[in-house]
Amino acid sequence: MTSPEAGIIKEHALRTRASRRTESTTMSLRTALLVLAIVPGVALAALWAVTSGQTLLDFQRQAAQGQLAQKAGQPSNIVYYNLQAERRLSAEALARHKGASEELRQQRKLTDEAVKSFQTLSDVATDDAPAEVRDAVGKARAAINQLPAQRALVDDGGNDQQKAVYGYYTDLIAVDLQLFAALSHVDNGRITTLSQPLVDLFWTKEMISRSDALLARGWPEGKLSTEDLKQVRETVSGQELQYSTKVVPQLPPDDKAMWEEITHSAAWKAKTQVENEVLRPAKADADGFVGLGAREKTWRGAMDELGPQIEKLLERRTASVVEEGKGSVMSLLFKMVLTTVVGLVAVIAVIWTTWRLTRNLRRRIGGLQERAEELEKALPDVVERLARGERIDVEAEARAIEPDSRGSRSDELTQLGDALNLARTSALAAAVKQADQHRGFERLLQRIARRTQQLIGQQLKKLDELERKHEDPEVLDGLFDLDHLTARLRRYEENLVILAGGSPHRRWRKPVPLLDVMRSAQGEVQDYRRVVLDLDGSPWLSERAVGPVSHVLAELIENALSFSRPPSPVEVRAAKVSRGLAIEVEDRGLGMEEDQLAAANELMVRPPRMDVLAHSDDIRLGLYVIARLADQHGLRVEFRSSAYGGTRVVLLVPDELTVPEPRTGPVGVPAPAAAAPAAAPAAPSAPAADGPLPTRVQGQALAGVTAPHTAGAPHTTT
Repeated sequence: MTSPEAGIIKEHALRTRASRRTESTTMSLRTALLVLAIVPGVALAALWAVTSGQTLLDFQRQAAQGQLAQKAGQPSNIVYYNLQAERRLSAEALARHKGASEELRQQRKLTDEAVKSFQTLSDVATDDAPAEVRDAVGKARAAINQLPAQRALVDDGGNDQQKAVYGYYTDLIAVDLQLFAALSHVDNGRITTLSQPLVDLFWTKEMISRSDALLARGWPEGKLSTEDLKQVRETVSGQELQYSTKVVPQLPPDDKAMWEEITHSAAWKAKTQVENEVLRPAKADADGFVGLGAREKTWRGAMDELGPQIEKLLERRTASVVEEGKGSVMSLLFKMVLTTVVGLVAVIAVIWTTWRLTRNLRRRIGGLQERAEELEKALPDVVERLARGERIDVEAEARAIEPDSRGSRSDELTQLGDALNLARTSALAAAVKQADQHRGFERLLQRIARRTQQLIGQQLKKLDELERKHEDPEVLDGLFDLDHLTARLRRYEENLVILAGGSPHRRWRKPVPLLDVMRSAQGEVQDYRRVVLDLDGSPWLSERAVGPVSHVLAELIENALSFSRPPSPVEVRAAKVSRGLAIEVEDRGLGMEEDQLAAANELMVRPPRMDVLAHSDDIRLGLYVIARLADQHGLRVEFRSSAYGGTRVVLLVPDELTVPEPRTGPVGVPAPAAAAPAAAPAAPSAPAADGPLPTRVQGQALAGVTAPHTAGAPHTTT
């Protein structure tokens, strides 16, 4: 059996090894420095990559948007101009205007060429275009596909088809204007701001073109319906609102001057004059028509002169926006290149600097770690020597860590080495001191317990003598109670010896029946009358297993009685199994939670060294005693939940701790209600179901045996 001194020193060595294993699983300081050297560089490189990538994506996106505006925007402009001209000529053709049919045929050819160019270029331009542009292009294509049907309606229809034809062309041009607006919505806010007046200028021209198309219906006869005049009034009001509030305030000085030149021209004045004459207050005739009061020639001359001027301004503004977009893209390209180059240089500089700074630190820390590991490897050897009882020189064993010659004598790493030297010396000194204290305290506890055990043994002998001398039932009852209390006190003293690292002095020289052992354990608890014994067969225990099994059973029974409410019984069952003897102790108390069962079973499998001072207030000291005895003698103890709601404990005694029955023949167990025979001086009688516990005679089992069972009683030494 290992001495208490060696146990303490081994425990200290195990703690040191466990600490070393824990340190090996965590990040070392050298690794931390390496991480600190790599992480900033990696983070900066990632930031550089993200920034450069984002700039590249912005450049690609804006470049694609500019290219898309060139491919889809310019063809849309041409379609826009031609559709406006075809709308006016279609209105004249429906109104049977002289010469309109021939002009309409020529205009349709120009419109078809513009539409063909738009469809060809928009197929390529909308592959990776934004959803808004794709939707506008899709609507424009769908509306253009209906163009042949509308032309057939114009060719075959009359003046009554004006509204349908006008609505078709107007809706188609509106879709084209939506495409302009979608193309102006780019990621560059400045380009979007510059593009908005251009879109509004397109709408201004559209309002003028709508007035031209509406008036074309009435020129042949010199009159318009009141509904048409209402639409003319709306378009005139709309164009004025458009250019006065949205276009002129947003135009740059050059374009604003060009627009003012247009609005102050004779053609614009003639246009305004005709609009005023047409929209003058007048009464409608019986058919709902109102005379125009103006000449077509004046209006046509003004429109033919203003149209090219406005288109020139539109093209100039478009070119300015496109040029601004190209400049923005080139500026973004320069920014991307500059950011990429400067960021790459910064990343390289940071990585190089941090690597050089941490390399020296890692080298010094590596040397410090190597010398510290040498000391750590020597510590278990010193602990083993302490376990063998050797005296050691703390200063000689705690070899000092020499400072690094290449480092400063006052830097943190040198101070760390000095602190480590002091810590190692203090650890060895503390281990030696703790070992001496534990050995002294355990020896003190064992001496006190041994002396108390001697007194208890003498008291038991005296009680045996008194029980033999007296036959008075009342006196015997009192002696039995004293005998029971003394037996419990002896077990508590043995618990103290076991927890202090010693072993009980009681020894048996012969095998003992398991029934005697069970009754002995029953007799060493307080409320023994609640214990119900049930034995299958008549197994015997070897002499070296009698004491441990009896002690473990007594602790288990007392624990079961403590946590179960009277008068509920505690059942103790035993039977032969394939690997030895299985003894079950089952109560009907509150039971244990799953985590408590797991903790108790873990304690039984791996019992720790008991620190009596640290666990002085622990109510589960009996479990530590059980675990220590089970570990010392090869017993297996397992806690389980009981079907009654309490706890069931299984104690497995291996085959090597059992012996064959010395003699054959059944063991007689009286019925619970049977009366016990009179006590004899040489062999005590078994108690009745509710009778007092029988006395011990010359070391026999505390609870006694049945009348036919007289051999194999243990011999007790105190």
